[in-house]
Amino acid sequence: MTTTSRGAVAPTGDQLRTGMGATAGAVAPVDTAALDAIVHEVADHAASWAKTDAATRADLLQQVIAATMKAEEEWLAAACAAKGLEPGSTEAGEELFAGIGTFVRMARLFRDALRDIAKDGKPSFAGPVREAYDGRLRVQVFPESPFDRITFPQTTAEVWMQPGVSRESLVAGQAPAYADPSAHTGTALVLAAGNVASLGPRDVLSKLFVGGKVVVMKANPVNDYLVPHWSRALAPLIDAHVLRIVDGGAAVGEYLTHHPRIDEVHITGSDKTYDAVVFGTGPDGAQRKAADEPVLDKPVTAELGNVSPVIVVPGTWSIAELRYQAEHVATMLVNNAGFNCISARVVVTHAAWPQRDAFLGVLTQTLAGITTRRAYYPGARDRREAFVDAHPGAQEFGRGPDDALPWTFIPDVPAGRTDDICFNVESFCGEVAETALTAPSAAAFVDAVTAFCNDVVWGTLGATLIVSPSTMKQHDVADAVERAVADLRYGSIGVNVWHGLSFAMGSTTWGAYPGHARTDIQSGTGVVGNAAMFDRPQKSVVRGPFRSRPKPPWFATAPEGYEVMRRFVGFEAEPSAAKIPALLLAAMRH
Repeated sequence: MTTTSRGAVAPTGDQLRTGMGATAGAVAPVDTAALDAIVHEVADHAASWAKTDAATRADLLQQVIAATMKAEEEWLAAACAAKGLEPGSTEAGEELFAGIGTFVRMARLFRDALRDIAKDGKPSFAGPVREAYDGRLRVQVFPESPFDRITFPQTTAEVWMQPGVSRESLVAGQAPAYADPSAHTGTALVLAAGNVASLGPRDVLSKLFVGGKVVVMKANPVNDYLVPHWSRALAPLIDAHVLRIVDGGAAVGEYLTHHPRIDEVHITGSDKTYDAVVFGTGPDGAQRKAADEPVLDKPVTAELGNVSPVIVVPGTWSIAELRYQAEHVATMLVNNAGFNCISARVVVTHAAWPQRDAFLGVLTQTLAGITTRRAYYPGARDRREAFVDAHPGAQEFGRGPDDALPWTFIPDVPAGRTDDICFNVESFCGEVAETALTAPSAAAFVDAVTAFCNDVVWGTLGATLIVSPSTMKQHDVADAVERAVADLRYGSIGVNVWHGLSFAMGSTTWGAYPGHARTDIQSGTGVVGNAAMFDRPQKSVVRGPFRSRPKPPWFATAPEGYEVMRRFVGFEAEPSAAKIPALLLAAMRH
């Protein structure tokens, strides 16, 4: 497995060290007998899980939410200690939201979907259902309640369907694992991520409650310190014998992927991780990939990397708007110290935009004012050096602890240099590049940047478009933006909001744009999230206001984001009108 894979340990009181731990070094022998026992325990319950009705599953999720809230404090403390984050800081609030809050939200949405299935046979969704210019269905999934309009004001989200999905087949195809449980039974292996604490548990929920599979989750050595906390949060599922968690290194992962009672595999990591699992490593693996002869003959879903573009549509912005959007883009980079597959990697501007230099100046000024963070993810220094070596003019910003890396900005990468590392390699550290396209007008720029992102920039996971309301009043630009939203080949698109919100929502889908061959997997295959359980989603589109007031608490520049996030997570666990005043007051104060 590569160092950039994001990836499994037995429950508290029954913890099993089955291989290499978080510290690199000698690899312990794999205890295959212990792993066999774990797989057999879970697989033996696959048939009974398929017969478990939706209402019972919803009750399990309610128990998971309660258990997670009890584990929240110690879970967060462990993550902050590992990542060098000060307790109670805005950075700790970010960790609380991404690492615990998004998991709690997904669990609640799945719980509600299961209650819908128990009552009506299908999950509900907000609606309406519209059609894109080419006939693809656009299904609004957010906001779904008055609470959504309060916690995410002026924000909407749609799931776009693949071509050929009709209004009738849209509903008929929902929740296939509940329409025909026997056809979806089996055991899934989740090779979990090492960067974001919620990723592995979220993948478990998707496989169990949307896919209908029982699960063995293998923690990544980077964050297997969280296993005791995950085990507490997921204890209801472990006690029901439909989940076990193991740790270990590559040898454990390899043994489990080829285990005869593992029916399918889900990977969150890099495309190199995927290739290693599916085709093997070294020259033999490369030959098998070239011949499309996988060593792993099982269904594999995967959420992999991305060189995420941020498209800045030219317009006339006020000083406050320039500052806001600079903080917005900076947040897309520095969140989780840049160790995200959804981090901003390429800012694409219009070469003739009169405010281009001003915007980039405010962006770098913003980066200079944000404290750098511990480079906790293995290989970060070497990856960053590869980009700096290719671009000696790279600029460095920020100050922080000795184990941190500077925020790295690479300006003015020629757009015609299509083989440039900045367009083709996910840096997976605190690095972002900028490139400018030449076009005769703003509308022409939007058309050009759509082709550039689709054809040059590597990956298909997510992209963000930033465009001001005044610019959207120009009909040709508005039409071009809507064409871009329709035509960009990304699994999630944010319009005036970081596409990472699509990951956080849970009602949206999260995964690569469909259609990648396994020999060119790029950002992966399959989706997680998808609370409405659509069977043929193509991508999600989230739209937000050009400038929010107050500033969103997830911005890296929010002065007191922790208190807002603490109340937000409590609200997401069980929304109620009684919690709204305190949440809004905290938001206004920050």
